[in-house]
Amino acid sequence: MSFDPPEENAAWAAQEGFQYELWTDEGRELALYYGAASSPTQGSAGRITQLLGPDGAVALEYPLVSVGTHPGQVLSDCQALFGP
Repeated sequence: MSFDPPEENAAWAAQEGFQYELWTDEGRELALYYGAASSPTQGSAGRITQLLGPDGAVALEYPLVSVGTHPGQVLSDCQALFGP
């Protein structure tokens, strides 16, 4: 999720060949709620990840993200929490 408008997210997703929809948070409501932004005027979101459980509660939080290892860690944690 980013603060970019939906059209820009869609264009970037198509350029990168993503097979899933990217969400936008132009108003920064979710970023403020989950702690990825500290102000509604912040220029870009912090790189954090939060896994939500079926009940919508935060199951795991990653306040610091390492691009090289993060995707594998999240996938492993998702499988452990929710099954393969």
